[in-house]
Amino acid sequence: MTPFWRDKRFWPVISQLIVVLAVVIVVAILWHNVTYNLQRLGIQLGFDFLQSQASFDIGETPISFQPSDSYSRALLVGLLNSLRVVIICIIAATIIGITVGVAQLSDNWLVRKLALVYVEILRNTPLLLQLFFWYFAVFLSLPKTETQISLFGSIDISNQGLTLPFGIHFSPELSALILGLTLYSAAFIAEIVRAGILSVSKGQWEAARALGLKPNLVMRLVIFPQALRLIIPPLTSQYLNIAKNSSLAIAIGYADIYFVASTTFNQTGRAVEVMLLIMMTYLTMSLIISLTMNFFNLKVQLKER
Repeated sequence: MTPFWRDKRFWPVISQLIVVLAVVIVVAILWHNVTYNLQRLGIQLGFDFLQSQASFDIGETPISFQPSDSYSRALLVGLLNSLRVVIICIIAATIIGITVGVAQLSDNWLVRKLALVYVEILRNTPLLLQLFFWYFAVFLSLPKTETQISLFGSIDISNQGLTLPFGIHFSPELSALILGLTLYSAAFIAEIVRAGILSVSKGQWEAARALGLKPNLVMRLVIFPQALRLIIPPLTSQYLNIAKNSSLAIAIGYADIYFVASTTFNQTGRAVEVMLLIMMTYLTMSLIISLTMNFFNLKVQLKER
């Protein structure tokens, strides 16, 4: 019989067990050091502070919130605010990114150059600087509500934010964050889309044209579905960046989960607990985005027999 240490299945399993054991040991050492140092400072580790009164106000709340509510309620408001930004920005950045990416391959010289200028300017400018620009230079400089600007008869813009049909209102902070994060991320998505489309062989274009399909049908029915197989993996990374970059909302005063958690930490002094909550929040959001995109990626891959 072949000795077990010469079995090809033995060493991969052992190496994985060693890695897992090493991770557990490192985490245990770090946890012991944290709890020991906190005990020396007379600080008890725990999350009981979440039921205490928050005693601070939040400017924008998708659900009811009062300063007399608990910290857990405040963190829930911050989480909902973050999710609202992430979902809106992912959808809007995808639409704009696909449009600009296709425009970069347009036969029209002006459209192609405008798309190129958009990508190069926004992609090479820091996101934080763009957020400052949209917030301070644009929204805070708009006319007051009495002299607000109306677009299409149903969209009102003023220094108090953006008002959409059906009574939907976005504050200046939320409007600047969505606009800045969307346009910035769309520039990267446009490059991903452009590269994915160019990866499709010229034979596919020629075959589609030989069938008499119009250019828009060639793109929609033949080229883009094939390009998705190369677009989705890097697109997942951009979605993850949107979720993480949304934490820059604190720079313009939008009350996302990071903003609320920072206020909670400053009032309670529970640094370890608050940091753990923030880490778990962003980790959960990232895992949900990754799992969703991986599922979608499997659906568009070629099924080999």
